[in-house]
Amino acid sequence: MSLSELSVSDLGQIVTGKTPSTKNPAFFDGEYQFVTPSDLDWKTYYCQSTERTVTEDAKQILNNQFIPANTVMVTCIGNTIGKCGLSSGLCLTNQQINSIIPHDGIDSKFVYYLLAQNTDVIRGFGLGGGVATPILNKNAFARIKLRVPPKQRWANIASILSAYDELIQNNRRRIQLLEQAARILYKEWFVSLRFPGHEHTKIINGIPTGWHNIQVKELLSKIRRPGKIPMNEYLIEGSIPCVDQSREFIGGYTENKDALIDDLPMIVFGDHTRILKFIDFPFACGADGTQLILSNDPCVSQEYFFFSLDAIDLSNYFYARHFKFLKDQFVLRPPDTLIQQFTDIVKPIMIQIRLLRHQNHPLSKARDILLPKLMNGEIAV
Repeated sequence: MSLSELSVSDLGQIVTGKTPSTKNPAFFDGEYQFVTPSDLDWKTYYCQSTERTVTEDAKQILNNQFIPANTVMVTCIGNTIGKCGLSSGLCLTNQQINSIIPHDGIDSKFVYYLLAQNTDVIRGFGLGGGVATPILNKNAFARIKLRVPPKQRWANIASILSAYDELIQNNRRRIQLLEQAARILYKEWFVSLRFPGHEHTKIINGIPTGWHNIQVKELLSKIRRPGKIPMNEYLIEGSIPCVDQSREFIGGYTENKDALIDDLPMIVFGDHTRILKFIDFPFACGADGTQLILSNDPCVSQEYFFFSLDAIDLSNYFYARHFKFLKDQFVLRPPDTLIQQFTDIVKPIMIQIRLLRHQNHPLSKARDILLPKLMNGEIAV
């Protein structure tokens, strides 16, 4: 099969995002996603949620920067250059993202997979200038040349690959629902204090009788930390899953058995991203500021500890190291029997979540094997 060459601008209209004035609170916390590079991973597929949102007021002043559903978003700054995803609805991106609204007759999912296949090409254009903070502006992005299969095959290629991503995303939605159920239970029992037996428990100054407020740092166990893993080591294929600060649950795989952590379950916290992860399988820890958290109280289960930490507001931007902020916070220490009741309900939920995540790995691997073969014509469609 012969491949042809086209520019990114041939695929659709390119739109560069913009950030509304942060001085006006009326622009934020609205009904539209506000997508930034941290909301995208290297293969996001559809971006289902964002850390921040914007309002109709923001849309009125930045209407030309809003993009419709099924637009392909590509990060174009620093080391994040090349991360891409599809918009799940009408939304706004910041100025560090260039988006492609596909021309009529061009399948948006094909454009997404084409860009995902050419991450190294895009990064080569963006990182080749030698500046401290590389930026791939709209004009340079539009000029990038990509090799593509015959157009009549584009829709079939997108259909084959998206079948895998739909299964992966469905598993992720199920995981979110399970996590939400556990969070609701935690909030009901330990925030709203409607725990079993609350009708017969006296509450003084917001704390039930027999409960205690305790600082997080008082519950932390000292952990033997294995050697650090360089990023390029855990981006290779291996048998040990690596957990880092990324939004993706697993950041990669490694063969470095000296870095294996098997004190389970373990809580992993991203010191810079503020992302908290519950890990109940042997893993290796990435070197980029990840913190390992283990309860030193045998009656405070990791399940209870995780959701008590998860309930803490970590949006305080005044701390350069968010782990210090987290350690200084207080959590409730209920009676052992109540913690055990909560754990008995939540543990099966966490096991089901783990199984769903493990299903996604072979699906992702199969998709990644197929992607280049379909794009270069090695597999005919």
